[in-house]
Amino acid sequence: MEQNNRLKTRTKATMLGIGLDAKDEHIRITKGENFYLYGGSEETHDHMTETAIRFNEKLDAKGKRLDDLSREEFKDIMLDSARRSS
Repeated sequence: MEQNNRLKTRTKATMLGIGLDAKDEHIRITKGENFYLYGGSEETHDHMTETAIRFNEKLDAKGKRLDDLSREEFKDIMLDSARRSS
C-alpha cells in the first residue's frame, strides 16, 4: 500500500510544448502550472505561453485538474485555447 501511495503522489499530468522554428541562438524556456515550454522563435514561444495560460484558466473555471480530463475534453479545451491566442 505504501508503494501505491508513493506512485500516486509522483504521477502528475504535464503538457510539454516544443518550438522548433528558432533562427536565433536564444534559448526560451517557460515553466508554469501543468506545462513546460521549450524553444521556438519569440513569436512561437509567446503563442505557446498564451495558449498554456488560457488552457489553465479554462481548467480553473471548470474546477478541474489536467489529470481529470478525458482526451476529448483536453482536445476541446486546447483547440479553443489555441484559437483564442492567435
